[in-house]
Amino acid sequence: MPSVPPPSVPGQPAGETGSPLPNPGTYEECHRKCKEVFPIQMEGVRLVVNKGLSNHFQVSHTVTLSTLAESGYRFGATYVGTQQTGPAESFPVMVGDMDNTGSLNAQVIHQLTSTVRSKIAIQTQQHKFVNWQCDMEYRGDDFTSAVTLGNPDVLLGSGIIVAHYLQSISPALALGGELVYHRRPGEEGAVTSLMGRYTGNNYVATLTLGGAGAHATYYHRANDQLQLGVEFEGSMRTQETAVLFGYQLDLPKANLLFKGSVDSNWVVGAVLEKKLLPLPLSLALGAFLNQKKNKFQYLLQLPPTHWAMLGPAQTHTVLGLSCMYLLDSETLLYCELWGRE
Repeated sequence: MPSVPPPSVPGQPAGETGSPLPNPGTYEECHRKCKEVFPIQMEGVRLVVNKGLSNHFQVSHTVTLSTLAESGYRFGATYVGTQQTGPAESFPVMVGDMDNTGSLNAQVIHQLTSTVRSKIAIQTQQHKFVNWQCDMEYRGDDFTSAVTLGNPDVLLGSGIIVAHYLQSISPALALGGELVYHRRPGEEGAVTSLMGRYTGNNYVATLTLGGAGAHATYYHRANDQLQLGVEFEGSMRTQETAVLFGYQLDLPKANLLFKGSVDSNWVVGAVLEKKLLPLPLSLALGAFLNQKKNKFQYLLQLPPTHWAMLGPAQTHTVLGLSCMYLLDSETLLYCELWGRE
C-alpha cells in the first residue's frame, strides 16, 4: 500500500534528520492534498504564448475573453535565480504580469537561509496601490511558523496581521493555530482558529475549528491509481454547511486521468483528461450538473480541427475548446475556449 510522504524541510539533505519529529510543512498546505482531487470548472476564452529566453527567464502573452470576468491582454515575466535549495527549488523567484490598463500583479519569493523564507506581493489597479503584503516563514526541525502583514497604513492605523504556527506532536500528528487581526478606522477585531492534521500510511485527515466556522478534509489513497477526498465546510456567518466528495483515477499506461465529484447541493461534476502522445496535445471532456437549479454544463477540449458541440443546445450549456502546440524548443502556444450559450 503506498504511503503519503511527510513534508520535507527546504535545504535539508536527504536522509539527514536533526529531530526525531519531521517538519509538518506549512499551515496553508494542510487541506491542499484533498482539494487537488476535485475537478475544476472553467469559463471564457484564453490564449497563452510562453517564450523561454534563457534557463532562468521566460515571458508570456495572455489574451482573455470572458462573460464573467474582465477581458483583456496581460504580459507576464518569470525569473528563477541560481540559488538551488532542492531538486526542483531555486531562489529567488520573481513573477509578475501587467494588463492593458496598467494594472500590475507581482511577487518575489526568496530563501534567505535554509530555514527562513520571505515573500512580498503587490497589486495595483492602474496607478493606485490596491493590495500589498509581506510574508516571513521560519521552518524548524519539527515546526513551522509564519507571519503575514497585509496593507499596513501607519497614517490611518489600519492593516491586517495573520500568524500561523504548526507543530509536529508525533510523526503522524501535527497541531497548530491561526490568528487573524484586522484594524481600520472605527473597527478592529481578531479571529482565531485551531487546526489538527493526522497523516497515516495512505490517508490524511485535517480539521480546522474557529470563530468563522469549521473546515474538515479527508484524503485517502486507495492504490497507485485511485485517490479519494471528502471536504466539509460550515460557516457561522451564513449558518450554512456543505459537503463535497471527489475521486481521481489515474491510468498512466493509458495516459488517462479522470476526476469526479458530488456535493450536498447535488452538483455533480466529472472531467476526463487524455494525453495525445506523442503529439503535444491533450483532450478533455467534462460535465457539471446542478440538480437544484436545473442547470447542465458540459465541456469539450479538442484540437481546433475537431471543433464540435456535444448534445443539443441548452440554455445553460458551456462548451470548451483548448489545444497546446510546441512551436520550438522554447516556445509553447496554448489556447482554450469556454463558451456559454
